[in-house]
Amino acid sequence: MTYMLILLAVALAVSSIGWKYFIYFFSTGYGFSIAALAITIAIMFSGALTAPTILLCLTMFLFGCRLGGYLLYRQKKATAYKKILYSPELQKKKPLKAILFVWIFCAILYAAQVSPLAFRLANQTKGIPVSDIWAWTGAIIMLAGVALEAAADAQKNASKKKDPKHFVSTGLYAIVRCPNYLGEIIIWTGALISAFGAGLNIWQWIIVLIGYAGIMYVMFSGARRLELRQMQTYGQDPQFQAYVRKTPILLPLIPLYSVAKYEWLQA
Repeated sequence: MTYMLILLAVALAVSSIGWKYFIYFFSTGYGFSIAALAITIAIMFSGALTAPTILLCLTMFLFGCRLGGYLLYRQKKATAYKKILYSPELQKKKPLKAILFVWIFCAILYAAQVSPLAFRLANQTKGIPVSDIWAWTGAIIMLAGVALEAAADAQKNASKKKDPKHFVSTGLYAIVRCPNYLGEIIIWTGALISAFGAGLNIWQWIIVLIGYAGIMYVMFSGARRLELRQMQTYGQDPQFQAYVRKTPILLPLIPLYSVAKYEWLQA
C-alpha cells in the first residue's frame, strides 16, 4: 500500500494551499489535489494503463482542473463569494490543532476518493483479473457528472450576470436546487462503480467506501449551507418559497426539499 502513502503525500502537498486561506482546503485545494492525484496515479502505474483507466485518469484530471480553476476565478472575481471568503468568521485565526486536523482529514479524503482507480491498477499489476466493463461504465458516468457540474456553474454565472440579486431557478436549477453538487455526486458514484470488477480486497473496499461516504457527506453538508444562506437572502420572497416547495434540493425525483434541520450535516 506504499502507493496510497504517496497519494496521501501528494494530497497533503497540494491542499496545503489551505494554510493561506482556510477555505482553500475545501475549494481550490480540493480541485487541484484531485488533478494532481490523477497525474500521480498515471505516472505510478504507467505500465498498466489501459484505454478505460486512461479515460478515468483524464476525467479525474479534467474534473480537478476545471473545478480548481473555476473556484480560483470565482474567489478572485465574484463579489458575493469574496464576502464569504473574506468574512470575519473565516478570517478569524483558527487553532493550530484545528488546521492540522482539517488538512490531514481533507488529504485522506481526497486520496480515498481516487483510490478505486489506484486499487484497480495496483491489482492489475499483481496479475489479479480485472473487468474493463466496470471501468468503462464508471468513466462514462464520471464524464457525465463533469459535464453536468460545468453546465450548472455556467448557467448560474450567466443568470447572475443578468440579475445578481435574484436566485437561479431555470435550466438545470429547475430540476434540483444544487445541480453542481448533483454533478459531483454522479462523478464520485462513477468512481465507485469503477471499483467493481477490479479484484479489491476487504481493506481496499473499506477505503473506497470511506472516500465515497465522505464526499457524499460533504455534498449534502454543502447543500445545507447553501440552503441556509439562501433562506437568509431570499426567504421572504414568495417566488423563492414556491421554488423551494416544488424543487428537490439535491436529488431529482426524490422529494427531499430541505436539509436545514439536519444539524449533523454541519461541517
